[in-house]
Amino acid sequence: MCLLLAPLARALSPQEALGIARGSADTRVAALQKAAEHPDARLAVFITALLNDRVQIDGSRVQVRQGNGWVDLATGQVVTPSENAQGVINNNYIRKQLTAARAALDLFDPDRQARLTAVRALQNDPSSVDRPLVEQALKAEKDAEVREHLDLLHAAILLISPSASERLTAARTLAASDYPAVRTLLLSRLDKPGGQYAEPDAAVRAQIRQSLRAIDSRLAWGARVGTLFSGISLGSVLLLAALGLAVTYGLMGVINMAQGEFIMVGAYATYVMQNLFQRYLPGLESYALVAAVPFSFIVAGGVGMVAERAIIRRLYGRPLETLLTTWGISLVLIQLMRSLFGPQNVQVDNPPWMSGGLQLMANLILPYNRMVIIVFTAFVLLAMWLLISRTRMGLFVRAVTQNRPMASCVGVRTPRIDMLAFGLGTGIAGLAGCALSQIGNVSPEMGQGYIVDCFMVVVLGGVGQLTGTVAAALGLGVANTLLEGVAGAVLAKIAVLVAIILFIQKRPQGMFALKGRSVES
Repeated sequence: MCLLLAPLARALSPQEALGIARGSADTRVAALQKAAEHPDARLAVFITALLNDRVQIDGSRVQVRQGNGWVDLATGQVVTPSENAQGVINNNYIRKQLTAARAALDLFDPDRQARLTAVRALQNDPSSVDRPLVEQALKAEKDAEVREHLDLLHAAILLISPSASERLTAARTLAASDYPAVRTLLLSRLDKPGGQYAEPDAAVRAQIRQSLRAIDSRLAWGARVGTLFSGISLGSVLLLAALGLAVTYGLMGVINMAQGEFIMVGAYATYVMQNLFQRYLPGLESYALVAAVPFSFIVAGGVGMVAERAIIRRLYGRPLETLLTTWGISLVLIQLMRSLFGPQNVQVDNPPWMSGGLQLMANLILPYNRMVIIVFTAFVLLAMWLLISRTRMGLFVRAVTQNRPMASCVGVRTPRIDMLAFGLGTGIAGLAGCALSQIGNVSPEMGQGYIVDCFMVVVLGGVGQLTGTVAAALGLGVANTLLEGVAGAVLAKIAVLVAIILFIQKRPQGMFALKGRSVES
């Protein structure tokens, strides 16, 4: 680190460093802006040290902490501070200016992504950016996308230029921006402090209003797309949670009140797999989620088959007893998880490839974990459709669903199909728990929040209908998201529930009626 400070001393003189570190806030900011006129990556090192409280002043010398010792900025040599050495104190205003200067210096980073991230960050607060620094970055920038963002940043800075023509050009250029901070900056020019417009020129004000309309239109589209994505994301989670219930309820007529707890079992199976990888395969932790997918399916499906064979098959044809029994199973599973893992929430970490998001607009970021869950749901749905429509087991499941006595007469082993179908339904619930562990904490009660929504999806879509389950889940997800923005979460749930009740009154068989002789007779 001493080798790093040697070139830093040549790039940043001790007098400049002392001016940035000592004096009034305005004096320090002026010294910082003057030093930033000659951007250098080594200046960024000193700014970073200031932000991390690793700089002190000893008389007229600036010293930087290196490990457990101090290094003189002028000589690069390790020194022993005197009793008069005082640490540099940065108030919030200074920290804001230092942070902006540090981000601005990243505009000259050799890495393209670092420059793009820096200019996007600066667009959120263009008023704190030094104009000459941005103009130098514009001259040196070759990448088209980074240059486009730099043009918008430069225009935002020119909006407070003394020249009316520059302000007019800036207001016209900013019409292409979609950053809320730029919109706020434009609106501030239409304020009337003291009864006079902040922007004195009428032509510039007219252009600002026109640019604001264009920005508002794009921001509104970003909000619409974000709402739609949130609705589809919520719908995909509901679809995963309800898909297994559609199988068991449609096939056997079992009102499985423990479906939410099988979701919870899958989530805890994912947590166990994460711990196994952390302990025995620490270098492969990013693949823990991949291994957790089949593991959560097997664990939840296995528990479901044991419950069906031991308890539920003795209660077929008695819906009230089945409801109470599965509710009792749910309580047992909750208490079991409390005993094994404790009552506190546990967290399943996102792998690196699911962290972050895709930024489409300034106010629209699509999280990678949500996108992966949507794709995963589509994959599970496709696998489910192939299993039901293209395999021998699927043929037996459809036969038992449509006419159980006739299927039994032609040789279908209905008890075995019941067990496998129940295991399939609870296994899919385990996959839902695996997916849910990536967007929230895992707790013994996490499944209780989904059981009502699962039944609403199944009943609205049509019992035993895969297509109806998909349509109902996505429809409820989008409807909930839209209504929550208007009426709040509680009223949105009530409105959706009332709408479903009214719909079922008119169409008891759901959106898609089950076809078969037993139904039509």
